[in-house]
Formats: sequence, structure tokens, C-alpha cells
Amino acid sequence: MEKKVKIGIIQTKVEENKTQNIKIACENIRKMAQKGANIICLQELFASLYFCNTENHQNFALAESIPDGETTQLFQTLAKELNVVIIASLFEKRAAGLYHNTTVVIDADGSYLGKYRKQHIPDDPGFYEKFYFTPGDEGYKVFETKFAKIGVLICWDQWYPEAARITSLMGAEILFYPTAIGWELDTDETTNQEQYNAWQLIQRSHAIANGVHVVSVNRIGKEDITQFWGGSFVANPMGTLLYQASHHEENLEVIEINTHLSEYYRTIWPFLRDRRIDTYQPITQRYLER
Repeated sequence: MEKKVKIGIIQTKVEENKTQNIKIACENIRKMAQKGANIICLQELFASLYFCNTENHQNFALAESIPDGETTQLFQTLAKELNVVIIASLFEKRAAGLYHNTTVVIDADGSYLGKYRKQHIPDDPGFYEKFYFTPGDEGYKVFETKFAKIGVLICWDQWYPEAARITSLMGAEILFYPTAIGWELDTDETTNQEQYNAWQLIQRSHAIANGVHVVSVNRIGKEDITQFWGGSFVANPMGTLLYQASHHEENLEVIEINTHLSEYYRTIWPFLRDRRIDTYQPITQRYLER
């Protein structure tokens, strides 16, 4: 049996002008639709330069409400026109002084299916996200779209197997990770490659452990002290790479996957069957003191 879905990946540089970035995103979504994409995923915070490289209160002006904000409504109209699912990462203003790193999911008929708020918030040199974002408080999410049941996690969530596991157990057939991650400009090439390999490997392991496809969409370009490393990819439920984008070039690609492979791989490698849920209580502890 086959259940084929065409995934559109949009890996691009970002400009300073938010309006122009959104316009370019719309143009790229149209290109993906023309290539036959069913589900199109944009990179994390695609509408602006990665503002979290500094702690600047003026950057809060970039945020907008969801779902009644201009960008969400624009994408609803576009999704309906093109008959595509759109996954769009936005800077959400929930209330005065309360902001989230949020991804909206819009179905192919233009309906707003909901949003996922990033749970894991980093705080590192060049990635001061805790200054801007409150951690998500609505749990993990799965969205029943026209073409597949999808789970969405965001960037730093990538490193946590618990997030991938829970979202998969909720029925996700594909895990999407909108991302903005890169190398520091003064880091040596060996370290750069090690970091990228670890980033890709942990996500491919989520595909294997949960028997689902994983789609990760990153940005490119130099911004402040960071060279965003691109390298967007798609992995099948056994972790095999079906596609990997360039580290430095813009890539607009459509990759066909067969979500029925989850049935096959989960039968051959029955990890879910053999889970010992009665032994996992310690995972809820911050650290186990001896």
C-alpha cells in the first residue's frame, strides 16, 4: 500500500524588511505548488532576520497576533487558492508582555487548524530566545490535514526525544521542524561539521525510534555572528536521507514520501510494541540524585 505526499521545503536567506520577506515567502509557496507540493513548510521565523541574536526591546514590534494577524490570514487565502497545506513559523504576540515562538498550520481549504508554541527555549550566545519567548503551555500538537496527520515542533525542540515521542504517540505521520540554527563565524570547520552532523543525526534518530518521516527546514545566510547552516533534509522512518539541501544555497524542493512506510517499518522494527512504560517514571525528574 502507498499513501504518497509531496513535501515542499523552502530554504532561503532572509532580508531585513518583514513585508518583503513575507512577499518572497508567498512567491516561493506558489513555486512549490506549481511543482506539485501538498504540504509546504517555511523555516523558523522566516518573516525577519533572526532577531534573537541581541536582547533588544524594539524587536517585540515584529510580533503579531494569531490567528487574526495579517500573516496568518494572508496564508489562509493563499492555501485555499493553491490547495496546499502551509506550515508557517511566526513571532506571536499573545498579550502585552507575553510572546511565543509559534507555528501555525493552515489546511488546503484555507482553514486555520491551530498553532504549536515552542516548548524548549534556548539561551546561548547569539540565541537569546528566553528574552523574547515564553515556553509553550498548550502541550504538543498533531494536526489532521487534507494530506496527512502531521506534528510540528520547532528548532531547539529537535534535541529532545521526549517531544518527538509524544507527538508521534499522538498519531503524527510526519514530524516537521521549522528551524533557525547555524555556526558561529569564528568556529573551525571540524567543529562546524560535528555540530551539523549531531543536529541531523538526532532528528534521524527520532524518525527511527518513532517510525515516522522527519522534515527539517532551516535557513541560510550570514546574520551577525552566525552562519546559518541550511542543510534542510527529509528522512524516512528508518532514518534514511531522502533529500538534503545545500549549506549555502537557497533550495526550493519538492520531495515525495510514502507515509504508509510507517506501517511497514513499525511492523518490522516494533519499538512501540516493546516499550516498557512501567519503567519510565524517572524520566519526569529533572535529575536523579544518587
